[in-house]
Amino acid sequence: MKATIDDVDVHGKRVLVRVDFNVPMKEGRIVDDRRIRAALPTLRALRERGARIIVATHLGRPKGKVNPALTTAPLAARLGELLGTRVEQLPAVVGPEVEAAVHRLADGEVAMLENVRWEPGEEANDEAFVEKLAALADLYVNDAFGTAHRAHASTEGIAHHLSAVAGYLMARELEALGGVLENPRRPLVAIIGGAKISTKIAVVENLLAKVDTLWIGGAMACTFYRALGKEVGRSLVEEEWVETASKLLAGQGEGKGKIKLPIDVVVTSEPVAGSPTTVVAWTAIPGDQMVVDAGPETCEQIAEDCRTAGTVVWNGPLGIYEIEDFARGTRRVAEALGASSATSVVGGGDLAAALDQAGVADKISHVSTGGGATLEYLEGKELPGVAALQEKVAL
Repeated sequence: MKATIDDVDVHGKRVLVRVDFNVPMKEGRIVDDRRIRAALPTLRALRERGARIIVATHLGRPKGKVNPALTTAPLAARLGELLGTRVEQLPAVVGPEVEAAVHRLADGEVAMLENVRWEPGEEANDEAFVEKLAALADLYVNDAFGTAHRAHASTEGIAHHLSAVAGYLMARELEALGGVLENPRRPLVAIIGGAKISTKIAVVENLLAKVDTLWIGGAMACTFYRALGKEVGRSLVEEEWVETASKLLAGQGEGKGKIKLPIDVVVTSEPVAGSPTTVVAWTAIPGDQMVVDAGPETCEQIAEDCRTAGTVVWNGPLGIYEIEDFARGTRRVAEALGASSATSVVGGGDLAAALDQAGVADKISHVSTGGGATLEYLEGKELPGVAALQEKVAL
């Protein structure tokens, strides 16, 4: 178990807090501040305890170059509104001006560095840059689970130069995802969706050894249909992964979970809004059609598994969620999970939006803020940003 901000004295100390405020922006305005709000419990606790807070985040993919369109200024302004205090936005990530500003901070004050990915040393985890970053603070807090799978300067390198602990968001992610893998209430049901099996195969393999039931949804189910010898029309199939899908189907049981595939699907001729749809059995997909969503009977079966489950973990939509006509299956399962008494852990992104639209986000036990980090954790990988944090000392 990792040490948290509750295990260290922060009063009067300069604390560099790595957050993930990589929020969607449009014309310089924040479209969704969910990630900023997720870090508030940690930042408020540090302020109350008299820490001098230096917030570090990335925004977008500037690739080590200054890009004014990706400045952290709007993030600092919004954080200040949410915290009810001024958050000074600093002119750079490191350098004399930044050093002077952080040394002027009083207890409880907050400043935000410029976009850490403006610095070429960030993604390279360059030691010289790491040392400059570490020199700004007395203590390091990682509350950015969404970037914990990256061994970057502000997520991993700095943790080797300062006392390094988890923030509340990071701790909550590790507890929720770790509970799924290590000690879940049973039955344990996994729902894995998305377009390509190639991006989820490691998750499927790792979870299959731990779950009681594993639902495969989204276009990736078509690769499994092909492995069963069925035609899937114009649906996406990763031919090079058909043999892998076949082996997974053959190896289920024998101490492993049971794989379930959609028994009915929504098909259309073109994956565009307004295109006519039909519900067909998985064995009767027309040659000129493609699968774009899970069918109603499949959704009812998934809903029943959610109702009787002890724990449900869900990653990836069941259809082309971006198009309203093909999002019904995903929303139906979101509603079912919200009504379930199971411990529920859901991957973020599109699924977080689906939960909001279904009005059940507050009924889910944990909605992860990670994308790639969540996937890699469910694959059983050690995340560099987590591994570098201190372990909690047993009393």
